[in-house]
Amino acid sequence: MKILIVEDEYAIRSFITLNFKREGALGFKNDFFEVFEAESGEEAIRIFEENEDIRLVLLDVMLPGIDGFEVLKYLREKSDEIGIIMLTARTHEQDKVMGLEYGADDYISKPFSPAELIARVRSLIRRLSLANSDENEKYIKSGIFKIDIEDRKYFKGKEEIELTPKEFEILELFMKNKGKSLSRDHILNEIWGKNYFGDLKVVDVNMRRIRKKIEEDPANPLYLKTVWGFGYRWEEDEN
Repeated sequence: MKILIVEDEYAIRSFITLNFKREGALGFKNDFFEVFEAESGEEAIRIFEENEDIRLVLLDVMLPGIDGFEVLKYLREKSDEIGIIMLTARTHEQDKVMGLEYGADDYISKPFSPAELIARVRSLIRRLSLANSDENEKYIKSGIFKIDIEDRKYFKGKEEIELTPKEFEILELFMKNKGKSLSRDHILNEIWGKNYFGDLKVVDVNMRRIRKKIEEDPANPLYLKTVWGFGYRWEEDEN
């Protein structure tokens, strides 16, 4: 999950980042957080425009330049699905009311403890997951690619790509594990089962077939990358 921390005070920003990067900090299975930091409203907007798959924003109210409320309004215009928690040292009730009216999901008043931060973020992530559960059950999305799990269809943009059942299962596995390096043994066990006694080369053969179907240049893949001496990794195209 991509998280954006918008806070002009370096010490607070670093404190929050450290807590997110602790492995398993939020108590979710296989949680991994890619953290972006911004110290101004303008920088926050630029980072979000470059990474529109950011799912969670911790947003300080008092920022140099564009304030947190303006950033909040911008983010809400772009997405109703992103989770936004406002950070503020202010105690005025009106500030909290304004933030919630503009579309914030929650508020944390400074100073806050690591336990409170983690509890608030964990609760919001659960709410976001629940709100989008129907979508998540039917589709898996990664960049320009989408898997329709119910109908067993695979799309690159608007183009449906014909896949064999095994190819479909392989791509489903990788898109559920974006950015993770998966060993050939792991792929073999997940797709063919632990009782399969065939050659590991079956994995490489299927990877070549898949690349021919989804990559513009199969010899120089953008999405299904080789991890030499280990296995493969799915990456979203940054362009």
